[in-house]
Amino acid sequence: MFQKILIANRGEIALRVQRACRELGIPTVAVHSTADADAMHVRLADESVCIGPPPARESYLNAASILSAATITGADAIHPGYGFLSENADFAEMVEAHGLAFIGPSPAHIRMMGDKIEAKAAMAALGVPLVPGSDGAVSDLDAARRIAAAIGYPVLVKAAAGGGGRGMKVANDADEIEEAWRTARTEARAAFGNDAVYLEKYLDRPRHIELQVFADGRGQVVHFGERDCSLQRRHQKLVEEAGSPMLSAAERDALGARATSALAKLGYRNAGTLEFLYQDGQFAFIEMNTRLQVEHPVTEMVCGIDLVREQIRIAAGQELGYGQSDIRFSGHAIECRVTAEDPETFMPTPGRVTAFHPPGGLGVRVDSALYAGYRVPAHYDSLVAKLIVHAPTREQAIARLRRALAEFVVVGIKTTLPLHQRIVEDAGFQRGDYTIHWLERFVAGQ
Repeated sequence: MFQKILIANRGEIALRVQRACRELGIPTVAVHSTADADAMHVRLADESVCIGPPPARESYLNAASILSAATITGADAIHPGYGFLSENADFAEMVEAHGLAFIGPSPAHIRMMGDKIEAKAAMAALGVPLVPGSDGAVSDLDAARRIAAAIGYPVLVKAAAGGGGRGMKVANDADEIEEAWRTARTEARAAFGNDAVYLEKYLDRPRHIELQVFADGRGQVVHFGERDCSLQRRHQKLVEEAGSPMLSAAERDALGARATSALAKLGYRNAGTLEFLYQDGQFAFIEMNTRLQVEHPVTEMVCGIDLVREQIRIAAGQELGYGQSDIRFSGHAIECRVTAEDPETFMPTPGRVTAFHPPGGLGVRVDSALYAGYRVPAHYDSLVAKLIVHAPTREQAIARLRRALAEFVVVGIKTTLPLHQRIVEDAGFQRGDYTIHWLERFVAGQ
């Protein structure tokens, strides 16, 4: 097992990794920018190192500074959390080249799945179904027009190196394809330094279903069930559930068997999440995240397994040690992402938190780095807390979520807590009757 782990992240996910390390008896090193000098993940770490000024590119995205921090503190492994450098294959290679363990998949698999075109080709070759679309990048407008006509409108133009909804545009008909293609390429070039885009069929009422998988790199692969992440605004998830209100156990088992078989053939290692669109009883692969997901707590709640602990064990060279038949699913879990944003305009609301009271009680979990007196910086993602509830049934989980939201107090900044309270009272949400387009319409009052 590792002697010391450096956590190359901040906020609630840095705290989450610290907790797993502490239970394993492993000391931790926190890295931080000057803006995060008083952050909770810095306060609770065994050691901390300042790695730069507030801009992420000069601190949390500065691979050289992070590796230097690992060297001077004697860390022998780095956990990247999510975001920042977590899916950067070059960084993973640098970590390993310095004789450290990267707590995640191999650089080769990170690179493969980081390119959505290559990822789709790999999954198709392994028998995983895809959304109909182009075979690769579409670099010519005339080709985009021909492919869109063959697929059938509406179509989605997507950045090959994209994420978070950037570099993604819908063309509803032939009159819109040129603008969508050009705009997606421009956004992709600005956001990712890569303007490659591809086309796929735009589904009008799909659900976003993702499958949590784990592999030990020795052919042993299991899944921990599905998460329904359909409640999104501008392709950003706001609410996640485990399992999906619309998926049967038989559908979950079939999807899981196909996915784990594919990853075993790839020789995959550590945590991963395969994302699918689900419509009319059919699944279609869209991408794979080669890291821990923000919404991993709902999976932990229904499986009773510490996923970060499993990441660390596997990265330390241990075998998985259990099979699919050993995993049991219990009850239902829901997560609300609470952000420092105005609940009406969604404008960021950084500032000083004057009071903070998280809810508690049976089946309630809050992952957050907030505390009274903390100043939320303007330099990073606006996520400030995750509220997770678990109960024997979905109906009971919703009742528990309603109660927990009413108890949650954050004073000093605006948050999206009022939006979550509105969502939980909606009859459509309560029925589980929603698609990836539902929340946009709900927010717009339609």
